[in-house]
Amino acid sequence: MLGVLKKEKLRMRMSNEVQLNCGIKIPIIGFGTYSFHNDREKTELAVHMALKMGYRHFDTAKIYGSEPAVGKALTEAIRDGKIKREEVFVTSKLWGSDHHDPVSALKKTLERLGMEYLDMYLVHWPVKLKEWACYPVPKEDDFEQLDLETTWSGMEKCLDLGLCRGIGVSNFSSNKIQRLLDFASVPPAVNQVEMHPMWRQTRLREYCAEEKIHVSAYSPLGGPGNLWGSTAVVDSLILHSIALKHNATPAQVALKWGLSKRSSVIVKSFNQQRMEET
Repeated sequence: MLGVLKKEKLRMRMSNEVQLNCGIKIPIIGFGTYSFHNDREKTELAVHMALKMGYRHFDTAKIYGSEPAVGKALTEAIRDGKIKREEVFVTSKLWGSDHHDPVSALKKTLERLGMEYLDMYLVHWPVKLKEWACYPVPKEDDFEQLDLETTWSGMEKCLDLGLCRGIGVSNFSSNKIQRLLDFASVPPAVNQVEMHPMWRQTRLREYCAEEKIHVSAYSPLGGPGNLWGSTAVVDSLILHSIALKHNATPAQVALKWGLSKRSSVIVKSFNQQRMEET
C-alpha cells in the first residue's frame, strides 16, 4: 500500500504545472533525453518508464539525436491509450545551423517526432552556424554573424503556422533577451538555462521574472556524466547535510532548490532508481 501511495504522490508532483506568458502551462518537472551515446532503444525504454512514473514533459533537440526515439515512444503510448497527446508537453530546439529557416527546421523536427506540433520550440543557443555544422561542438570556422531579428521572425512564423504552441530561448543572458525584446512581436515564453545550487543564475532569474519569462533549469544536478558537467552539486557537503536532516538525497535537495525558485527542472537519467528520486 505504501508503494502505491508513493507512486501516486510522484505522479501528482510530476503533473504540477505553471502558466507561461503565452497562456499555456508547462509541467514543473521535465524529462531530458540527451545522451552521449544516443542509444535509440534505451531512450525509447526510458521514455516509456518516465511516462509510467508520471513524467509529462519531454525535452529533446535536433542535436541530441533523440527526437525519433522520443516521438516513437510517445506515439506508441498515445496509440495504446495510455496517454492523450494533449496530456504531454514536448519541447525541442532550433540548432545553430538552422537559423536561416526555423520553419523548415521545425517541420523536419516534427517529421522525426511523428507529431503535428510541438508544445515549445526554443532557440537552442544565441549562435548561428553554417548550414553543414550539425554536430554538438562547432569549429571556429563554422560560426556566422547572428541576425537574431531574422531568426526570431522565423520562430514567430512557426507559432503563426500552428507548428508549435509556444516559442522561447535557451542559454540566453539578460542582455541578449533585452535585445530580443527590443524587436520581438511575441516575447519568449521560456529561457532554458543551466541552473543549480552551484550556478544560481540569480540576476538572470530576477530579470526574467520582471519580463514574465519562465526559467527552466537544465542540468539541475550539475550534469554529472556529461562532457561539461561535474559532480560538485551531488557531492556538496552542504547539500548532504540538508539531505541528512530531511531524510532525503542530495539530488532531491538540489531539485527542491530549483523548484523553490519557481523554475521548472529538466532531469535526465535513464536509471529507474534515480528517476524515482525526483
